[in-house]
Amino acid sequence: MFNELRFKFARFMQGRYGMDQFSRFLSMVLLVLVAANFFLRVRTIGLLCWAVLFYMYFRIFSRNIPKRYSENRKFLALQSRVTGFFRNFRRSASQARDYHIYKCPQCAQKIRIPRGKGKIIVRCPKCGHEFQKRS
Repeated sequence: MFNELRFKFARFMQGRYGMDQFSRFLSMVLLVLVAANFFLRVRTIGLLCWAVLFYMYFRIFSRNIPKRYSENRKFLALQSRVTGFFRNFRRSASQARDYHIYKCPQCAQKIRIPRGKGKIIVRCPKCGHEFQKRS
């Protein structure tokens, strides 16, 4: 009985887009919204839950595969930019205790100088301009 139901569903899903990373993200957003609506009981959150649920199922059962693929690629590009921003922020925060980051006054090139060396003359590796900074 369950095998027959599974085969019918598999036959129904043939030619449809299915789940991807954007759909998984939408399901997590839906889970958060449902939890928020459970505690807050705000009508707009409930309507937003229904809208996200409808859009998620629309994407899953869609037959316009190139359009859904394009949406997923745009989502992945945005996700990559956001995660890259936080990764760079974490890296620069970990370096802040060991290094000073200065900008060259002439060409605005960022230069990393170790802390605790006193007053030093810094030479820009890009333009060769020399300037004095405290490390």
